[in-house]
Amino acid sequence: MMNLMHWRMVVAVADTGNITRAAERVGMTQSGASQALALIEETLGVQLFSRENRQTLPTAIGLPVIEQARTMLGALETIRSTVDAAKDVQRGSIRLASFPMVLATFLPPLLRQFNRLYPGIQVVALEVSDDEVETLLEAGLVDVGVVLNPAPERNVGRLGRDAWVAVLPGGHPLARGTTDDGINLAQLVTQPFVLATGGCSTNARSLAADAGLQLLDVRAEVREWSSAFTLVRENIGVSVVPEMTLPTNRQGLRILALTPRIEREFALVVPAHKAPSAAVQALLGMLADQ
Repeated sequence: MMNLMHWRMVVAVADTGNITRAAERVGMTQSGASQALALIEETLGVQLFSRENRQTLPTAIGLPVIEQARTMLGALETIRSTVDAAKDVQRGSIRLASFPMVLATFLPPLLRQFNRLYPGIQVVALEVSDDEVETLLEAGLVDVGVVLNPAPERNVGRLGRDAWVAVLPGGHPLARGTTDDGINLAQLVTQPFVLATGGCSTNARSLAADAGLQLLDVRAEVREWSSAFTLVRENIGVSVVPEMTLPTNRQGLRILALTPRIEREFALVVPAHKAPSAAVQALLGMLADQ
């Protein structure tokens, strides 16, 4: 039966023009090389080499067969190089920090895909606030973190974006008198307000501050978005929330776009002072291919 050693020997004979030198190159005895060559020719039913004046030269049919053998052996080397280069990312772990909403929405499908592609890499996800993400990144305690509205130079892996929207009780005067074109943030900050944070420092209060405004009458401050919707339904106040947090059942609520539109973006960021591991590079590479 022919094997790779036999084909290496065929190529070596073609390169050296001599069975003895070819045998030395591939680590076979001269008799073993002669037997291997005879086996290949017998199996193929053709003569690959002719022996003349102490030289072993390819026949007409031998020339294309030898080239195909080179291609086959080259492909095998490419396979080995590919596997060797990938070995560093077949095992390992990634510590990933994220605030709750992204951990519950954007990340699960991404991490399932990553686990399918790299089953040997363990991803440990930590649920923290957005401020804690930055602290962990700065201390180098995590390998990658989800950052909200990162500076362009830090945005190494975009996850997605959404917009902030206003949530009002269905019977609120502003809800009745406002078109679907939207509502200005300045109109909302003077109203009784339900402040929902979602565990993030970026919320309606910080959005108002960025616009040179402030919430004048905060009636309730909650962490969970669902709690905010319940309070708005009870006419406790109005709220501003990320679009992706909106409930499926919107009975009793009026949802309005903010004008001008305010968006937020999420991205995976690596520590500034720490080179990403091969496993992290694989995760970011997969994200870039999305």
